Amino acid sequence: MKPGALKRVPLNLAALITFVVMIFPVYWMLLTAFRPAKEIGADTPKFLPSSLTFEHFKSAVDVKNFWDYWTNSLLVAIGGVGLSLVIACFAAFAVARMQWPGRAQFILMVFIAQMAPWEALMIPMFLIGRDQDLLNSLPFLTAIYFVMTLPFAIVTLRGFLGNIPVELEEAARVDGCTRFGAFRRVVFPLLAPGLLSTSLFGFITAWNEFAFANALLFSDPKQQTLPKWLNDFSNGLTVDWGATMAAASLFMLPVLLIFLVLQGKVSGGLTSGAVKG
Repeated sequence: MKPGALKRVPLNLAALITFVVMIFPVYWMLLTAFRPAKEIGADTPKFLPSSLTFEHFKSAVDVKNFWDYWTNSLLVAIGGVGLSLVIACFAAFAVARMQWPGRAQFILMVFIAQMAPWEALMIPMFLIGRDQDLLNSLPFLTAIYFVMTLPFAIVTLRGFLGNIPVELEEAARVDGCTRFGAFRRVVFPLLAPGLLSTSLFGFITAWNEFAFANALLFSDPKQQTLPKWLNDFSNGLTVDWGATMAAASLFMLPVLLIFLVLQGKVSGGLTSGAVKG
């Protein structure tokens, strides 16, 4: 074995242990979702399934208003993240490319908003929703998710814009493009990896959010989201662990599929050779 390879053994071992620790809860969730109910509460746990069943998934999907929950989660997550990407794209461009009074203060304000615990704003948000008659309203929850993901989107896209050579925009403007035309034709295509990664993390944040959805959407079952649906499998006295794990598996599926589709594009560095030629 080469000396360099021998030095990497502890790092590889640490990476393997970290992977096992991180993946085991997911494995146990899937195992419980497919395991028969009589085996879930067994005194001696088994780490390999003796038989598989889909009854827990049927119980999860048969919950009343399941498809309403699913549709609502998609609407508020996609709506909130989509709005934040549009605003953040122009805000990040203004911060990264332009000089204007108050620019430094604006950046500081964005960072402070990013660090603020959103749970601390739950009571003010609830009072605003109550006073404006916006409780039990999906548009209001979408607006909250927009505000939650906007600072992160601005910070992230500002970093991506900083890695795009400004000479490309200048060359486009010399060729006759306006500033907006140079952004649309040159910068925006090169910003695609940043937009994809930002949208992915923003979607995960909005998709998984429970506290605001539970506090603001409480009276109409058809106006609630999937995290609330997950909470329905516990009645305070007992928990249907099989159905809960099946529901959690279904809840994880869209994010997993989106990540598998986008991960190759997100990791690509499209600007690495942009000024060569």
